[in-house]
Amino acid sequence: MSGFLSRVALRRDAPIQALARLLVPEGEGARHGAAHHLLWTLFGDDPERKRDFLWRQVEGGRFMVLSAREPVDAHNLFDMETRPFDPVLNEGDRLRFLLRANATIDRKAPGRTRSQRHDVVMDALHRLSPGDRAAGRETVVAAALDAWLGRQGARAGFVPALPVTLTGCDVLRVPRSGGRGTASFGVVELTGELRVTAPQPLLAAIMQGFGRARAFGCGLMLIRRAA
Repeated sequence: MSGFLSRVALRRDAPIQALARLLVPEGEGARHGAAHHLLWTLFGDDPERKRDFLWRQVEGGRFMVLSAREPVDAHNLFDMETRPFDPVLNEGDRLRFLLRANATIDRKAPGRTRSQRHDVVMDALHRLSPGDRAAGRETVVAAALDAWLGRQGARAGFVPALPVTLTGCDVLRVPRSGGRGTASFGVVELTGELRVTAPQPLLAAIMQGFGRARAFGCGLMLIRRAA
C-alpha cells in the first residue's frame, strides 16, 4: 500500500508568524489540538472527507505527515517536502522504528457486559499495590508496553525485538471544541527494532496507524532499515 510521507513546517515569514500564537499555542495539549485542525487544511478538499492521514509533531509548527493522498497547501501556510511512501519490504527484513502512541487495553469489568478501555501504563500501575509502585514501576510498565506492541505486531505482520525502549511517557490534555473541558489521554514514545513477518499487512497497518488518538498526533510509525 503506497502513500506520501511529508515534512511539513509552518512558514516563518511575517504574515504567517503574525498568526503563530493562534496556530501554535502555548502548551502541548493546546498545540496538539490546534495542529489537529491546522493539518486538515492540507487534506480538507471535501466537507465529507474522512481523515486519511497520520501525523506527529516534531516541534511546535513542524510535523511529519503520512497520507493516502498528496497534501495540497491551498492557503500557502507551509513549507513542505513530500515524497512517495512505498517501501519494498520482504519477510525477514529488520527495521528500526519510532512510534508515538496512545496505547490502550480493553478489560471486562465485573457486572458490565461491555469491556472498558484503559491506558496500558495506568492499567499496569493500578495492578500494583501502592507500596510496590515505586520499586516496580519501570519493570511493570516496560512489560506492559512490550506486550501491547507484541499484540500490534501479531495483527500487523511484525515481531518486535524485545525489550522496546520507552523514551517518553506523558498525558496530553487537549481542549474540547466549544469550551467543553479537555480530553485526556496517555502518550508513550517507543523506539526499537522489528522483524517483518508479513510485508503487505505491515504496510497497510502503518498507513492506518497504531493505537488510538490518531487524530491528535499519535499512531504514526516511522521506519528505516536496521543497520
